[in-house]
Amino acid sequence: MSHRLQVLIPKELEERLSKAAQRRRVSKGEWVRQAIEKALDRPADDPLQQLARLGAPTGDIDQVLAEIEAGRG
Repeated sequence: MSHRLQVLIPKELEERLSKAAQRRRVSKGEWVRQAIEKALDRPADDPLQQLARLGAPTGDIDQVLAEIEAGRG
């Protein structure tokens, strides 16, 4: 069973939505449904997950702190 959802958006956003839907050759409703699905499928964006995605070097905290201090000297 489908449910109706009404969302008010500014004109500029509606224009961007229309263009995006046209590029994909889907209706605006379908484009929005796909965007919602994609957003809900993403894991929660907590700060630790954001840091992990950076792929920055990691290591033992004492070693990292020592290297930071060594770089200051």
